[in-house]
Amino acid sequence: MARKVVSRKGLRAEADAAQAAGKIDAEGKPIKEKKVTKRKSRAKTPVEVRMKLFWGVFNQSLKRVALYDFTQQKQAKAKADELSASGKSPHFVQKVKEAIQE
Repeated sequence: MARKVVSRKGLRAEADAAQAAGKIDAEGKPIKEKKVTKRKSRAKTPVEVRMKLFWGVFNQSLKRVALYDFTQQKQAKAKADELSASGKSPHFVQKVKEAIQE
């Protein structure tokens, strides 16, 4: 039977390839792979926040001047017109959502 000829260059190439793949350390010993355990999720359940819609009267620098219930849109517009006429800066009405405190 013929004997298989193995060259030192071939063995060295295999060892370098295994080391590059991360299976063997610098001393030639195989590296043991550690089991990775998946961490349990600690996510909290989201709290449902109820929102209510209001009409807000704002000045030119976006500061809220007054707040009216959603059914009182006419009063909010009247307040904005009153403040615009008397003051230097124009006022406007915009919808505002706020969380309901229970």
